[in-house]
Amino acid sequence: MKVHEYQAKELFARYGIPVPPGTVVTSASDAEAAAATVGKPVVVKAQVLVGGRGKAGGVKIAKTPAEAREKASQILGMDIKGETVKKVLITEAVDIAHEIYVAVIMDRRAQKPLVMGSADGGVEIEVTAKENPSAIQRVWVDPLYGVHPFAARRLAMALARDAELAKPMADIIQKLYTLYDEVDASLAEINPLVVTTDRRVLALDAKLNFDDNALERHPDLEAMRDLDAEDEGEVRARNEGLSFVRLSGNVGCVVNGAGLAMATMDLVKHYGGQPANFLDIGGSSRPEKVVAALSIILQDTSVKSILFNIFGGITRCDDVARGLVTAFAQMNLKLPVVVRLTGTNEKEAREILRQVPAIHPAETMDEAVKKAIALAA
Repeated sequence: MKVHEYQAKELFARYGIPVPPGTVVTSASDAEAAAATVGKPVVVKAQVLVGGRGKAGGVKIAKTPAEAREKASQILGMDIKGETVKKVLITEAVDIAHEIYVAVIMDRRAQKPLVMGSADGGVEIEVTAKENPSAIQRVWVDPLYGVHPFAARRLAMALARDAELAKPMADIIQKLYTLYDEVDASLAEINPLVVTTDRRVLALDAKLNFDDNALERHPDLEAMRDLDAEDEGEVRARNEGLSFVRLSGNVGCVVNGAGLAMATMDLVKHYGGQPANFLDIGGSSRPEKVVAALSIILQDTSVKSILFNIFGGITRCDDVARGLVTAFAQMNLKLPVVVRLTGTNEKEAREILRQVPAIHPAETMDEAVKKAIALAA
C-alpha cells in the first residue's frame, strides 16, 4: 500500500523527523487561503501515488497567495502518469543549500534491511545508481539491534560532509529506520533531505510504502488507503480475496497459486506473448471467485484472449469448471477462453466444460499458452 506525501509527512512528524508544515487542499480557493496563513512563498505540490511530479509540472512555487491559487488551479485535475490530481499540498518554500537522498528498504538478497544514502539527492536514485554507483552509501541493519548510533553518524558524515550537520542527520536516519520497522513499511524514503541556507535539516519530501500483509496490525494505516487512486480492478480483487496486478499485455491470465502464476506469465513471454495481468484465485476455487476473476479481466479492453491454467491441489478443478459455466451463462463473453485443468477432480471438470463449446481446451501448459497467444493475435 502507498500513501500520499502529506500522509507520509504526518507519520514522519509523529516520529520526530522534521518536516515543513503544510496544508492539504482540494480547491484553488483553499490553496490561496492556506498560502495566506504561511505568509511566505509556498510550494504547491500535486498529491498522487506516482513519481515524476516535478517533471510533469505538478510541483510549482508561488510567491503570493494569489499566485498559489493560480498554480493550484493549473495542477488540480492534471493527469500525471494516468492519475488525476485531486489534492495539492501547500507547504512553505525553503532556501536549499544541499539535497541528499536517504531511504530504508529490504535487501532481499542479504535478508536484512538496508539504509541507503547519497549526497546527490533530488534526482531519481535509479539514475545515480546507474551512472555513479559509488555515490550511494549503504548500511545493512541487524533487525535485532536496529541502526547503531555510530553507523548512523558515519553515514550522516559521508552525506553531510559537515560534523555539525551530521548530528541532526544521524538522528533523522535512526528515526527513519524506527518508523520503517514499527509500521511494517517496505520503503521509507526522503528525497530530498535538505540542508537549508540557515543550516536546518528537513525532510522536504516523504515516501512510504507498506507491506499489505501486515496492515491488519495497523488499522490506522489501513484507514489512509486512497481507494480512488488505486487500480479499480486491484481494489475489487482484494475485496474478492483475489491477488491481482494489472500489466500491459493482451493475454489475460487466471491461475491458482503465485508460483504457477509467475511461471505462466514467464511462459507467455517465452513464446512471444504479453501477459495482461497477474491473477491468482488462491487455494479456494469457489465458482463465484472464477466469475469475479473474469469480470475483473474483462474490464481491460486490451485483453484479447483469456488463459486459465489450473493445477488442482487444494483447488478443485470441478469448482473452477463450474465457475466458468456460470460465467458464460451470466456474461456476454466474446473473447476466446483457453482452459488447462489438471489435478484434483480433473475428469469431472472436463465433463462439466463440455457444456461450454466456446472454451478452447488444452492438455498441457505449453499447449494452453501457445493457443492463448495465437488467439490474442
